[in-house]
Amino acid sequence: MAEFLYELRIPKDRIAVLIGKKGEVKREIEETTNTSLDIDSKEGDVFIKGEDALGLYSSREVIKAIGRGFNPEIALLLLKPDYAYEVITLTDYTKGSKNTLIRIKGRVIGKEGKARGIIEELTECNITVYGKTIGIIGLAENTSVARRAIESLITGSKHANVYKWLEKKRRDSRYNDMTKI
Repeated sequence: MAEFLYELRIPKDRIAVLIGKKGEVKREIEETTNTSLDIDSKEGDVFIKGEDALGLYSSREVIKAIGRGFNPEIALLLLKPDYAYEVITLTDYTKGSKNTLIRIKGRVIGKEGKARGIIEELTECNITVYGKTIGIIGLAENTSVARRAIESLITGSKHANVYKWLEKKRRDSRYNDMTKI
């Protein structure tokens, strides 16, 4: 059987998180995805080897999520079939001035993390703001709702309007869940 190889780079400050205490996180990724990881901690390069294409893909998604600021426990949710990972690149919404990026990240995070917390609670997703990106991990249908809410905040919608929209979405999905019974 052919062996495949993926190469990706993650920020150097996330390498220790990827490896984990005594290599626990690295070992868990390798065992659950049936792959082997070779990590160059000086450069931030990660080489993923394996024979199973799905295992390689899953491993790559988990590593990307850890590289984007997620804690390994949350990133490992991506190994479940109904979980999805989305990344919003903030430079797609702005010309990239440092002050504008800080302002946008501030809108998404909110005072003392309130806005991010409300979006996480109403969508049942995990959100991380890291560098010039915002990452979302959750059930597939919920990540698209969280993405739309975050994009609304980025483009200037009022927080209250976004929260109302999220609450309506949540009520609608609960109602739909009850009608399926």
